[in-house]
Amino acid sequence: MALASLKSANLPKSRIVTYKSFDGTLVSAIVTMPFNLKRDGTNPAILLPHGGPTGQSTDGFNRTATALASRGYIVMQPNVRGSTGYGQAFQNANYQDLGGGDLRDVIAGKKFLIESGYVDPAKVGITGGSYGGYMTLIALAKTPQEFAAGAQLFGIINWLSMYETSDALLRQYLISLLGDPVKDRKVYQSNSPITYIRNIKAPLLSLQGDRDIRVPRGQAEEVAAILAQIGTPNDTVFYADEGHGFAKRENQIDSLKRVIDWFDRHLKAGKPQ
Repeated sequence: MALASLKSANLPKSRIVTYKSFDGTLVSAIVTMPFNLKRDGTNPAILLPHGGPTGQSTDGFNRTATALASRGYIVMQPNVRGSTGYGQAFQNANYQDLGGGDLRDVIAGKKFLIESGYVDPAKVGITGGSYGGYMTLIALAKTPQEFAAGAQLFGIINWLSMYETSDALLRQYLISLLGDPVKDRKVYQSNSPITYIRNIKAPLLSLQGDRDIRVPRGQAEEVAAILAQIGTPNDTVFYADEGHGFAKRENQIDSLKRVIDWFDRHLKAGKPQ
């Protein structure tokens, strides 16, 4: 195993934290801290929401969080409403409200980091894959003042088109999140990043599988075209023969390097913007 060569003593340490969101809801998160960090309000941070949304970040090895923390970023993996492991009511709390309360949970996590005294409010980014990619897109589009840069991997851009191209099982899952696509069409639209995409101001990196049948490459192409049209810095990379998630080790490594380089360029002081 590749992990056998890693010594735990050399890895950035993580801890479980709990913070209050906008409505008093308690949100659990995993925070990974770089070594020897000064508590002077100058450090960059990155929010890393998980996929799903019916998933959960746990206090174990996460290569993205570890790689970013080892390069000086405080990384928070928030288990926002809609996550599993905190009861059925919490899991159902984002029904027909994707990019609503869950996004506000993410922003409350950012506020928690800033109030810790470690983080510069102007140096906070967001990244994630699949639903985490969706959260990155909706965060940059609906709350453009909150994040200085984003990197989304195979994120959902348009719930309606995703429903139309999905298999029967996935369609039922989307219905459980958003309702009936005909009767609740406006919900699908209001919960989709494409509705707000022209508001994005922060630089956005998009990484996409060329053969992704769940989130087809056309969605990422559409976002890139719109951002180029409005003058928002962006870069889009397609990986040949990859689907919804990258299976090849070389692409896993390349995509992680690209995410790190993107945040180094746009969040760290002294780097060209």
